[in-house]
Amino acid sequence: MTNGLQVLEGTKQVESEEIVDKPQAVETLFVNEYIDGILDPQKEMLGPLKDGGTIIANTAPGCWGPMITPTIRGGHEVTKPVFIEGAEVGDAIVIKIKSIQVTSMATSSGHDEAIIDRFIGDPFVSVKCPGCGKLHPRTVVSGIGAQAIRCATCNTETSPFKMTNGYTMVLNHKSDLGITVGREGARRIALDAKNYMRTPENSVQNPVVALAPSDLVGVMARMRPFLGQLGTTPSKAMPDSHNAGDFGSFLVGAPHEYAFTQAELDMHRTDGHMDISRVREGATIICPVKVPGGGLYIGDMHAMQGDGEIAGHTTDVAGIVQLQVSVLKKVALEGPILLPNEEDLPYTAKPFTKEEKRRARELAEEYGVKQIEDVFPVSVVGSGTTLNEATDNALGRAARLFEMTVPEVMNRATITGSIEIGRHPGVVTATFQVPKTILKKARIYKPVKKQYD
Repeated sequence: MTNGLQVLEGTKQVESEEIVDKPQAVETLFVNEYIDGILDPQKEMLGPLKDGGTIIANTAPGCWGPMITPTIRGGHEVTKPVFIEGAEVGDAIVIKIKSIQVTSMATSSGHDEAIIDRFIGDPFVSVKCPGCGKLHPRTVVSGIGAQAIRCATCNTETSPFKMTNGYTMVLNHKSDLGITVGREGARRIALDAKNYMRTPENSVQNPVVALAPSDLVGVMARMRPFLGQLGTTPSKAMPDSHNAGDFGSFLVGAPHEYAFTQAELDMHRTDGHMDISRVREGATIICPVKVPGGGLYIGDMHAMQGDGEIAGHTTDVAGIVQLQVSVLKKVALEGPILLPNEEDLPYTAKPFTKEEKRRARELAEEYGVKQIEDVFPVSVVGSGTTLNEATDNALGRAARLFEMTVPEVMNRATITGSIEIGRHPGVVTATFQVPKTILKKARIYKPVKKQYD
């Protein structure tokens, strides 16, 4: 590869070239580096990874830890994006989630409230110390409790968020159950915060368990870990947690350098911040490629969550993720497509059994229907400022991808699928059965068949 370099000799400017060896793509890539919260297509990526290769990543907790760490400017601390060999703009990347393992022993979370004098425009992006006035100040954890996050310069309490109702949860060794603890248990965990959170070595976030919230005590919950962030890099720099239509709406006309227009947001985002609980071990995600190499990134692992993430946040944990990644050429997606585990599909969208197909053929014969569609389930992700807008976005994306009218997509989603909430206020999936012939035309038949056949 040649890079044009400008060299100054007195007042004369000349050109020279430096030969740089092109890095060889690897079969397996171990990822334990994180970004400062900004997904920037101009920044260097990890890799390259071979088409068909494997990523093994140690992911850092999302949401609350980064939210109380002002130097992280995106609301999350996701992995540094990975360059996938052969992925070009207008392609798609297929991501098979081979395994998800929680490593945290405890976590804290809760409903948030922004503190008005500690940010400019957006508490996830532009934090200001209320004491010295520094933007994105470096902080330290001083003691434990709600006032523990302090400006390293002036020692003023600096966290831009507080919990209106919060809890600390311990997780069992089998990774199948968690239980919220009382004040003494939360204090014990807070005093050894990083150890209980198992925060990765290269992570810079303040451990949220240091806040020691304990409003809920003795609540038991089943664990089923998934990834709240899994996707490709947007084509314009933006905060990672804002890479979706609902959170991204805060960027429209924002008073900071990451301001977007609505048209720009719709053009550049890739909806990698989904918070869909079905993005778990065994599922497959097909993501749009909007920058060379795709820039695949991972993070925001959750121990459990019901549809909607209605509190705004759930149990953020560190963990180990294994993904298998491949490139689909010339598949121009507007947003992600989710292929959930069969057990996670709506009843009406589950693949038909041989017996069901036999009975359908009998019924078709009786009424002169010559051919029954050969179909597979697909979940098209949509996002927007509200759930209604997100639903319209998902239906429109599906209609354009499959060359159907929106009313046809609505009919198919009604009788062979469902609209499911990923995150309130504005991430959904439009799930329905799609004919094999249409999947082939859209160039996504092979990964769909592999997932369900």
